[in-house]
Amino acid sequence: MKAIVIGAGLGGLLSAARLSKAGYQVEVFERLPITGGRFTNLNYKGFQLSSGAFHILPHGPSGPLAQLLSEVGADVEIVRSENTIVRVPLKKGSPDYGKGFKDISFSDFSTLLSPKDRLKIALLIVNTRKNRPAGFTLQTWLRTQIKDEWLVRFADAFCGWALSLRSDEVPVEEIFEIIENMYRFGGPGVPIGGCKGVIDALESVIAAHGGKIQTRTEVSEILLENGKAAGVLIGEEAHKADLIISNLGHVATACLCREALSAEKASGYLRRLETLKPSAGIKICLAADEPLVGHSGVLLTPYAKRVNGIDEVTQVDPRLAPPGKHLTMSHQYVAPENVKNLEAEIEFGLQDLKEIFPGKKYEVLLIQSYHDSWPVNRAASGTDPGNETPIPELYVVGDGAKGRGGIEVEGVALGVAATMKKILG
Repeated sequence: MKAIVIGAGLGGLLSAARLSKAGYQVEVFERLPITGGRFTNLNYKGFQLSSGAFHILPHGPSGPLAQLLSEVGADVEIVRSENTIVRVPLKKGSPDYGKGFKDISFSDFSTLLSPKDRLKIALLIVNTRKNRPAGFTLQTWLRTQIKDEWLVRFADAFCGWALSLRSDEVPVEEIFEIIENMYRFGGPGVPIGGCKGVIDALESVIAAHGGKIQTRTEVSEILLENGKAAGVLIGEEAHKADLIISNLGHVATACLCREALSAEKASGYLRRLETLKPSAGIKICLAADEPLVGHSGVLLTPYAKRVNGIDEVTQVDPRLAPPGKHLTMSHQYVAPENVKNLEAEIEFGLQDLKEIFPGKKYEVLLIQSYHDSWPVNRAASGTDPGNETPIPELYVVGDGAKGRGGIEVEGVALGVAATMKKILG
């Protein structure tokens, strides 16, 4: 049996590794000159900057991605991070960090509520594990429960960091799936070597089982025979296969076989694709001689104007920076209406960092933006259409087909695992 994988991002390489280990003849085609997509390293001034993800696995060494890496035999060491920390103003009621701040543990977020609301939150946490709310956005649901704006700020910071969305854009059902996964798998961790450490390990697995990866090779069409996916077209050359896995997201995949999807039975699928909205974000990479964050956990910043969270992965793997240096990366959500004003959004983020790290010396290494065809997620979390398509033997994986409750790359891994279960049983 032969499988062709379109795209050598994390989802594509995870799929290729799993299929090659199962005995499939696997060939991966990637249009870029590099593998990994938004999950690899960019060497800049001796710093290993990530092309997209933050060198962090949201559920660390026990999460879905770690489990799948272990299943395929990828040699990756993942170190559990310290607790996530939330930065709040020193004086309650302050609108920002201008007059000082203090850091609290993520698990202590409710201590900033009134005693009455704190009790209500505790009861909600217990009750909603069995009776989950539905039919609202997270923010709408929160406002029906508690009036304190701190909770909305906290939710916005978490959703902005984890999903590149505001709390009023995330279905409450998705958040409760995420919370359940946090109970199940625990907090974040850092793979040694960063994102590229994972990608290199997957490539080794694929090569060890006879798989091939071709870069600078763009698929122009998905070929069908008897209504089933049967290969791809590259230039004028047809490459036949029994199975096609696309890491391009549903919309781009549909464009490669639009004529075949024009049948009435696919109309509902195409209409759903028209509703998908990619999420956007900005990442600012900082170099410093001294630690800025000072711990390996995520620092959430709900009182910043734009920045949602920051991490300092050199606390776990110093080799991601030159000797004696630290690599710190911030992320900020970009609202759809602000994508056309990225320069202003970046300036807001830079001003935030001055307030978050007052008196600290650092150099801005690189500013990266993700939007349109190079988004944070091709389908916003909670809206992913699943991994199947109306065309038999054609599946979609990656950040446009994440599993429910999967934060970023954990969602990619959940989607790949579900796809492999359908294919391999």
